[in-house]
Amino acid sequence: MVVSGRVQGVFYRSNTLKEARLRGLSGFVRNMPDGRVEAVFEGEKDVIAGMIDWCRRGPDYAYVEGVEVKWEKSKNEFKEFDIRY
Repeated sequence: MVVSGRVQGVFYRSNTLKEARLRGLSGFVRNMPDGRVEAVFEGEKDVIAGMIDWCRRGPDYAYVEGVEVKWEKSKNEFKEFDIRY
């Protein structure tokens, strides 16, 4: 998933980390050089759908303009949810 708008410098990654861990998801979130944020989630499809809904709003001070979602079959490659740098 890639999120565009005012999503860097507004604690988007740290709040995504918190929300994903609360939901029991694994994967990662990271800033992209072009100002967008990328996130990869693994878990139950309905839980991921709820996480995507949260990402469409984001934390306070974020302004989400767009969300591009690409669904793929889970590869079970993540043990937990982290922030990547």
